[in-house]
Amino acid sequence: MSFFINRYKEWNPDFKEEYSPMNVLRVNTLRTKEEEIIKRLQKNGVKLKKIPWLKYGYSYEADFSLGSTPEYLLGYYYLQDAASQFAVQVLAPQSDEVILDACAAPGSKTTMIAQMMNNEGIIIAADNNVKRLQSLMNNTERCSCKNIVAVNKDALFIDEINKQFDRILLDVPCSGNYCIEEEWFTKRQIADIKQKAEMQKKLLKAVTKVLKSGGTLVYSTCSLEKEENEEVIEWALDNLPLTLQPIEADIGSSGLTEKTKLCKRFWPYKTNTQGFFVAKLEKK
Repeated sequence: MSFFINRYKEWNPDFKEEYSPMNVLRVNTLRTKEEEIIKRLQKNGVKLKKIPWLKYGYSYEADFSLGSTPEYLLGYYYLQDAASQFAVQVLAPQSDEVILDACAAPGSKTTMIAQMMNNEGIIIAADNNVKRLQSLMNNTERCSCKNIVAVNKDALFIDEINKQFDRILLDVPCSGNYCIEEEWFTKRQIADIKQKAEMQKKLLKAVTKVLKSGGTLVYSTCSLEKEENEEVIEWALDNLPLTLQPIEADIGSSGLTEKTKLCKRFWPYKTNTQGFFVAKLEKK
């Protein structure tokens, strides 16, 4: 544990392990009007507060599970961390585009992309895990998403579907962080993190091939580790036809290096979210 904490303090001297995580939901405007579901939840005793830097996100307090209500089962809202929603907002999908969600299951970001596109355009949601893909399909149906094509495909071989994309979301498999996994500090070793980083580079290289020139690629992780974030992006800038783009938002901290300062880092004690990293890239 002390090894990782010391790293975080080296990168960010005021780092604190303690944090107060927000419970967050995303109103699904494909199924309901925002004001109607908010009024309905408040009537049931749920305390809600709009998160100013999210389009559809609310923090909430409730004395019952919001994952088992009729409104949840009907897809009126999705329980989704604020940082996860932020990554989709950075992607900024448009209704006339073809979008790739490269590691899509279980579908929280995919369904939000569909919502932002108002069920227009096309989303290819790829994942190499059949069971997780089934969860994505269940969430797609629950949230009334009509423009998603689920594909059982490893993103390393996404060029095999012979399609070019306007925008790509690459929320890569990563080592996670202590906010979302018990005993994270005792389970992780630096060698495992470096191994994950090598896979992340391969995934970035693979999806860049199918991104149109001028297209947007959002790379995100729920990891705090520099090897999986800044070092991956620096490698991509040196080896792939990509340029780093600014992220306009009054939330999150800059990347840890001069070359990645346009990226956004979510330190849990600062943002009250899980740890997260987001980079916005454009293909030359």
